[in-house]
Amino acid sequence: MLNSNHPLPFDTVLVANRGEIAVRVLRTLRTMGLRSVAVYSDADAGAAHVRAADTAVRLGPAAARDSYLNIDRIVDAARRTGAQAVHPGYGFLSENAAFAAALEAAGIVFLGPPVKAIEIMGDKITAKTTVAASGVPVVPGIAEPGLGDAELVAAAADIGFPVLVKPSAGGGGKGMRRVDDPADLPAALVSARREAAAAFGDDTLFLERFVTRPRHIEVQILADAHGAVLHLGERECSLQRRHQKVIEEAPSPLLDAATRARIGAAACATARSVDYEGAGTVEFIVSADRPDEFFFMEMNTRLQVEHPVTEMVTGFDLVECQVRIAAGQRIRLEQDDIRLHGHAVEARVYAEDPARDFLPTGGTVVDLVEPGGPGVRVDSGLAVGTVVGSDYDPMLAKVVAHGPDRAAALATLDQALADTALLGVRTNIDFLRFLLADPDVVAGRLDTALLDRRAGEYRAAPIADDIFAAAAVYRWLRRWPTGPADPWSRPTGWRVGVHAPTRIRLAGADRVVHVSLTGTPDAAQLRVEDGDPATAAAALGPDNTAGLPGGAIVHTVSLTLDGIRRTYRVAESDSQIWVAGASGVALVRELAEESVRAGDAAAQDAEIRSPMPGTVLTVTTESGSPVAAGAPILVVEAMKMEHSLTAPLAGTVEILVAAGASVRLDEVLARVHPDPAPGADPATVERPPAAEPAPS
Repeated sequence: MLNSNHPLPFDTVLVANRGEIAVRVLRTLRTMGLRSVAVYSDADAGAAHVRAADTAVRLGPAAARDSYLNIDRIVDAARRTGAQAVHPGYGFLSENAAFAAALEAAGIVFLGPPVKAIEIMGDKITAKTTVAASGVPVVPGIAEPGLGDAELVAAAADIGFPVLVKPSAGGGGKGMRRVDDPADLPAALVSARREAAAAFGDDTLFLERFVTRPRHIEVQILADAHGAVLHLGERECSLQRRHQKVIEEAPSPLLDAATRARIGAAACATARSVDYEGAGTVEFIVSADRPDEFFFMEMNTRLQVEHPVTEMVTGFDLVECQVRIAAGQRIRLEQDDIRLHGHAVEARVYAEDPARDFLPTGGTVVDLVEPGGPGVRVDSGLAVGTVVGSDYDPMLAKVVAHGPDRAAALATLDQALADTALLGVRTNIDFLRFLLADPDVVAGRLDTALLDRRAGEYRAAPIADDIFAAAAVYRWLRRWPTGPADPWSRPTGWRVGVHAPTRIRLAGADRVVHVSLTGTPDAAQLRVEDGDPATAAAALGPDNTAGLPGGAIVHTVSLTLDGIRRTYRVAESDSQIWVAGASGVALVRELAEESVRAGDAAAQDAEIRSPMPGTVLTVTTESGSPVAAGAPILVVEAMKMEHSLTAPLAGTVEILVAAGASVRLDEVLARVHPDPAPGADPATVERPPAAEPAPS
């Protein structure tokens, strides 16, 4: 597309970002023979992007404002390392006009658009006015600076309900409100202003007509400094959860060739209206009921998260295009030269638990298997030992698939997700596969509310019996003596008469399972709960602890059940057992054998576990205090979300953490020792001593 033989005016590029996008940009810089510089916060000192760069510079503490959002520190890092250019990635400072201006003042090339384009497109009211003047269709509404609530209410009647209240600054759905009833509009404006002011420091609002059954379609454009502007087709981004994209594809299954040409021309006109240079994305809203009618929403003046699907259907490396355009090179193709080949679909892998209303998760990656093969691409910032915390966005990786048509691409993506094994951190992979199997998704009948409608129907797949069997075999083999040992010390269950089984009690996904094992690893009998006994042969591969913190251990377990051989990856860390097999990835833990009879199950202690990694904000009671069922015990905060944890039953509480403590997902924070059963003698009920709270 551009002249690859033309020499570049810079040889060192700093990537002002982290995670998978930093790794992806660094890959292209290496291919182009450019020296690369990474930046990192204290939380990312051992991250994959740091190891992938030629050199790296510490910015500061984990908080983004002290590291990745600190303009002065990034400019200083570029100066100190001799970087003549900076790639911003996406998020953080990528659409910050002050950052682009600071680089320009320092004589450093910004691999992005001019400051003017960022400023215009960063204000939605100004952007809408600018593109409308260039003939680009915009959603009917009112968008003027300084409109008060009374003026917006008066204008709404002419626009027609439902209307969409939108903040002029920012994005990500913050401050947006759909209003169907005119009586609800004043209150919606008040709350939208409050949220916009808190999120963006600007409470300016405007109104648009709400497009029924909206689809989110965006167009990738490239523009050079010599006046050439091209589009590289569109992407369908309608599968969103709470306005955040989850699955994207190219091209859109909605558009025909004529509409594709029209929407592409509108995107190019948008870019010309602000003298754009570089790679950018113009976003449109399209009604599923009227696919030939589209309206401008906004322009993202940067590389998009979903850019890989465009790269896979066009064959262009968009990062290389950014570098060469910033170097002053000319685009040497015409619009008619752009061809789309096949279909590509991308799924975003997040550190979140869909079964718990998508609460953020975290932990340490103790084992990782990423898919590969024809048509599969993975953009990832993960590596074994990566610590996934709550300081940054929960997106971990993107799994992308390409095929000759949409059905083939969807099938390839589903298999690639099935082949992905990430042990140590809960993810949304099972939910992604649930979504890909939805009949409307398969048929391409999409709209921006579809995912939120389906989310309530999702139920985490139950842990398969073979996963429990593999975990039990792992624990059994770990107890097996290595080297010569007398037969009495081997857990074979041997005794005169019928062998006594080794019983291993496991818990996972709200299920407690007993696995019974007798015999030897090469000739065993195995039974899960009351199921049929199976003949088993098992072997434990060599352990791997390289690069794993906290004494984590990873093994391969080979298990043959009734003649069917399967291989599992098993990782143990912090008393948690992660198992990956053909039926997915599951987290289980071994429990001590019951100390009470089955009929006394209600008398067992109840554990209060952290639903997410984060920080204990408050502890509302003291160890040894009586609590009622449902009484608040602690509050845990992560990713600016607070979660109150309550007593599951009445009894005496034992607090195991203190306010300010950092906690892991599923860490036991407190226990409730139940009250004695009616008629029981309190003097005979044993209570463990109250634990001292852990230091913060």
